[in-house]
Amino acid sequence: MRRAVCINQNWQFKKENMEETVTLPHTWNAKDGQDGGNDYYRGVCVYTKMIPYPSNFRDEDEIYLEFRGVNSSAEVKVNGKLCGKHDGGYSTFRVNITDALKRDGNQNKIEVLVDNSANIEVYPQKADFTFYGGIYRDVYLIGVPKNHFEMDYFGTPGLQVTSDIQGRNASVNIKAYTQGVCDYVKFSIEGVGSIDIIPDEKQAEGILTIPQVHLWNGIEDPYLYNVKAEMMIDGACVDEISTKFGCRSYAFDPEKGFFLNGNSYPLHGVSRHQDRKGVGNALTQEMHDEDMTIILDMGANSIRLAHYQHDQYFYDLCDEKGIIVWAEIPYISEHVPEARKNTISQMTELIVQNYNHPSIICWALSNEITAAGVSEDIVDNHRELNNLVHRLDPSRVTVIANVFMLETDHPLVEVADIMSYNLYYGWYIGDLEDNDRFFDEFHEKYPEKVIGLSEYGADAVYKLQSANPYKGDYSEQYQSIYHEHMLEMFSQRPYLWSTYAWNMFDFGADGRNEADDNGVNHKGLVSFDRKIKKDAYYIYKAWWSKAAFLHICGSRYVDRTEDRTEIKVYSNLNRISLYKDGVFLEEKTGAHIFTFEAEIDDKHIFEAKSGELSEKISICRVDQANPDYYLESSMIQNWFEDENLGFIPGYYSVQDTMADIKEHPEGKMLLGRMMAKAIEARGDVAKNVQLGPEIEKIMDRMTVLELAKQSGGSVTQDMVIDLNKKLIKIGKA
Repeated sequence: MRRAVCINQNWQFKKENMEETVTLPHTWNAKDGQDGGNDYYRGVCVYTKMIPYPSNFRDEDEIYLEFRGVNSSAEVKVNGKLCGKHDGGYSTFRVNITDALKRDGNQNKIEVLVDNSANIEVYPQKADFTFYGGIYRDVYLIGVPKNHFEMDYFGTPGLQVTSDIQGRNASVNIKAYTQGVCDYVKFSIEGVGSIDIIPDEKQAEGILTIPQVHLWNGIEDPYLYNVKAEMMIDGACVDEISTKFGCRSYAFDPEKGFFLNGNSYPLHGVSRHQDRKGVGNALTQEMHDEDMTIILDMGANSIRLAHYQHDQYFYDLCDEKGIIVWAEIPYISEHVPEARKNTISQMTELIVQNYNHPSIICWALSNEITAAGVSEDIVDNHRELNNLVHRLDPSRVTVIANVFMLETDHPLVEVADIMSYNLYYGWYIGDLEDNDRFFDEFHEKYPEKVIGLSEYGADAVYKLQSANPYKGDYSEQYQSIYHEHMLEMFSQRPYLWSTYAWNMFDFGADGRNEADDNGVNHKGLVSFDRKIKKDAYYIYKAWWSKAAFLHICGSRYVDRTEDRTEIKVYSNLNRISLYKDGVFLEEKTGAHIFTFEAEIDDKHIFEAKSGELSEKISICRVDQANPDYYLESSMIQNWFEDENLGFIPGYYSVQDTMADIKEHPEGKMLLGRMMAKAIEARGDVAKNVQLGPEIEKIMDRMTVLELAKQSGGSVTQDMVIDLNKKLIKIGKA
C-alpha cells in the first residue's frame, strides 16, 4: 500500500545572499509583492531539505515528491541528480526520485530551484495580480509499490468518475489508470456496491448503478459519494486510491439562465484570488476555511476561481459546501505565441486533477486575452484548447472571459460553448446604465446564445468616505452605489447564466499605484486582510442571504460636514425603523435598501431596528472635512473649478469632450500625451490595452474633467491644469 509523509518543516531557503530556515507553504514576495511599483523580486531562489529514507517505506517502493503548487517554474534535484522539471505555478506535479535516493540510512539532499522571473514560455506573464514566487503549497513524499495506480500523468489522482442521471438512478462510470500489472481492479462505492474489472493495458473501466440516487444539489444538499479503487494481486490489495464525487446534472437556457438538476438555479457569484495581505499566496487551511465562511455568509452560491488553478483543498470545500465553480487557467491579458504549449499543459493539468469535483461546471479557456489586441494565432490557440477540453472532458462546457473591448461578433467569441464578458461600465469607462444596454443589445441580437457576466466591480479603499460619491473617487459609498445598480440590473435579466462580482477580497497587484494605497487591487467586497467587510458586501447579503439581518452603512464615515445626512440600511427584511440618540425618527418598508435623511448638529448615535435585530453607528457633525476621507491627489474637493483652468470662449479646454479635442491635430497630440501618463500610473497591464471602437465612442463622449474625476488619481490635478493651459491657446475653427 502507498504511504505519504508531509515534509513542510525545516527547509533552507536561499535568495541571492540571504539564507534562512522556513516552513512551507512559503513565498518570497509576501511583502514586496504588495507595496506597489511593480518591482517585486522575480528570479531564482533555492529551497533545500535533508531527509533520511523514511523508516516506514519499503526498500522496493517507488518514491515520488508531490508538490501542490510551486510558482512559476521548478527544477527538482535529489543528491545532485536532476529528477524533474515543471512549468506552471498553480497545479500539482510529481517527480519520481526513486533512482536518486539513498536507502542506507544516510541523509538525502532535496534541492528545488524555483523561478518566477519574466519569460516568454510560461503563463502568466502579464496580469493585474502579483506572481508570488515560492513553494507556496504543501509538499509530500509518497511511496508506492512497484505495481500501483498512475502517478506520472499530469498530477492525476489516478481515478476518474463520471455520473449520468437516468431518471431516479445514476449510472457511474469509473476509470482507474494503472502502472505495472495486477489481476484485477476492484471498484466500490460506499453504501452502493462493488465490481471487479480486469485492466485493459493501463486502464480499468467499469460501471456501477446507484438506485434512487441522492443528488448533489448545490447549497441546499451537497451530497457526496465515496468511490474506492483497489489494485489486486493474488487476492491481496497492493495499492488503493479513493475520491469523493457527486451526482448532478446541469443546463443553460438562453432565456432562463442556469439550471441544476432540472430546476432553475440562479448563480449568485463572486470571484476569488487566493492571496492575503502579508501572506501572499502561502495560505493555510484555516485561511481557506475563513474565505469560504465569509463567502457563504454573504449568500453566494457560485465562485469563479480566478485566474489559475486553486488549491485542491479549496475545490474540496466547494464540493462539500455546494458551491458551483468556474475553473480556469492563467492564459491571461496578453497572448504570447511562444507559450502556446504551456496553455495546453496547464489546461490538461487543470482538468486531469479536478475532473471528479462535482462543484465544477465549466473550464475557462482564457481571461481578457485580447486586451492587447487580437490575432489569428489567438483564435487558433483557443480552438486547440477548446478541442482539448472536449477530448479530456466531454461532460462539461467551455467558456471565455472576454474583455469588454472585444466586439460581440468577433470569431473568438464563438469558440467556447457558452459566452461571458468582463464589463466595467460605471467604473473604468462609461456609465452604470451602459451595462444594462450591453446585455439588452446582445440578447436582442443573439437571443439563442447563452451569455453571462464574468467580471464587474468598482474599487473602494474603506477609509475613503464621501457624502457626494462619484465614479473614480474610490469611496466606500460609490462602490455601494455601483453594486446596488448591478444587483437590480441582474434581477431584471434572468437570462444571464452567471454573474461574478470582481472581487470577493482585495488582492495583491504590485503593478498598481493608485488610491494612495499602492500594490493592491481594491475591488474587493472585503479587505485584503479579511478584517473589514465593506458596505457593498452587505447589499449582496440583502439580496442573497436567507438568514435575517440588517446592516447600517457608513460606520467609517464618522466626521460629516453636511447638516442633513443620509443614513442607509441594507437588509433582507421588509420593515426598518431608525432611531437617533434613542428617539424614534421614522419607519420604512421596502426591499434591500432603506434610505433615511436626518439632521445632525453634534455627536449622534443612529440605530436601525427590525424586530429583535438592531445595529448602531456613531457620527459627528464637523466644520472641516476629514482629510483622511479623500485621496491626496484630490484633497481639494472642487479642484475642477480651479481658477488656473481659465476657460476662454472660442478656444479648447478640458471642459470639451475628448472627441472635440481630437478633431484638432495639436489637441489630439496633447491629449494623447496626458493619456499615456495616466495609463502608466495604472500599471503594466494597462500599457498595452487596445480599445475597441465601441469603447472609443464612450470615451469620446466624456470631457477631460469627467475623465479626471473618475481616474482615481491617475489623471492628476497638475496634468489637467497643464493640459488646459495648452488647450486654451488653440482656437476652435
